[in-house]
Amino acid sequence: MIKFADRMGQLKGSEVRELMALTAKPDIISFAGGMPAPELFPVEQVLEATLAVLKEHGQEALQYSTTEGIPKLREQIAKRMEEKNNIHTDADHILMTSGSQEGLIFSAQAFLNKGDVVLMESPSYLGAINAFKTCEPTFIDIPTDKEGMLIDELEKVLQTTENVKMIYVIPDFQNPSGKTWSLERRKQFMEVVNKYEIPVIEDNPYGDLRYEGEALPALKSLDTKGLVVYLGTFSKILAPGFRLGWVCADDPILAKYNFLKQAFSLQTPTISMLIASKWMELYDLNAHVDKIRDCYGKRKNIMIDIMEKELPACCKFTDPEGGLFTWIELPEGIDAKELAMKCLEEKVAFVTGGGFYPNGGHENTLRLNYSNMPEEKITEGMKKLCKIITQFCEEKT
Repeated sequence: MIKFADRMGQLKGSEVRELMALTAKPDIISFAGGMPAPELFPVEQVLEATLAVLKEHGQEALQYSTTEGIPKLREQIAKRMEEKNNIHTDADHILMTSGSQEGLIFSAQAFLNKGDVVLMESPSYLGAINAFKTCEPTFIDIPTDKEGMLIDELEKVLQTTENVKMIYVIPDFQNPSGKTWSLERRKQFMEVVNKYEIPVIEDNPYGDLRYEGEALPALKSLDTKGLVVYLGTFSKILAPGFRLGWVCADDPILAKYNFLKQAFSLQTPTISMLIASKWMELYDLNAHVDKIRDCYGKRKNIMIDIMEKELPACCKFTDPEGGLFTWIELPEGIDAKELAMKCLEEKVAFVTGGGFYPNGGHENTLRLNYSNMPEEKITEGMKKLCKIITQFCEEKT
């Protein structure tokens, strides 16, 4: 009989990925995944950049590269992080990864032994939960309000809990809730972090996708002790198929991530890095992101407007300032999984919320994505969804 490692018992297939397989049929209106709109991918421009890379640097593009990643792309990223996030850094403090998911895996490997404690927002990103589970930690989720993690609750846990090894947060347009931390909450959080000197993983895949309100500083820009590990990605602002992410951290931490990169995958694909760098040289990433924001902002507003008009008053939902998701809380006792089956019968899909809580519960929640479906599909799907939720709640209450 084959015997697997104990840690494999912690791992299950992602509910999001499994549901996406069910909803791949073209007649399904899917609010399930977190996928960008494919019609916004700059295909012709990427083709031009690819041809230029292969003509100018063909042998280099098909060869191994350094573990850290090609210097020019890291310089471009460092410059953009200073402009957009007020993070003063340079290429030497950036490591390229195969998507930000690899950065999450490295974070677990760098900080966690079996039984160590990870603190997270409640709820939090399912992909991070699964990545951290590979190291068999204990999860403690910290309550949140509309401004972010509750600092008093965070400090209570830090005062009373041993072996807290890291804190994982998404301050901008959080996945799954869509919430954004206020400036004051960010400052309070960093005061507590500096007091207890706990490493922080700041995951920021959506920060560029702000549709309203003013941009807020990254936690990394407020970091005075080198405790914040910043994870970025091109997946939401260029193309997820490149599998290009990065880690920005101070020297002692980044050195460990470099060792892990060597052990896990040697390097990020050279050709992806060169093409992305060439594309940024030829075209304006900010202008491209503006197009994405304009499209997603309109789609978000359609979804929110329909929920405001047609969702029953017993349900709560978030109105995000940016990102890809909104979050619905159904009345207590309502099972979102049962609701999801009814919606699938009507060819509408969403992700149930229970998986976003590392310790379970909260089965009355669900996440909706508005980036991937065209406007007419959002209108059709949301009207169906609100009607089904209304009927479902009337039956159950």
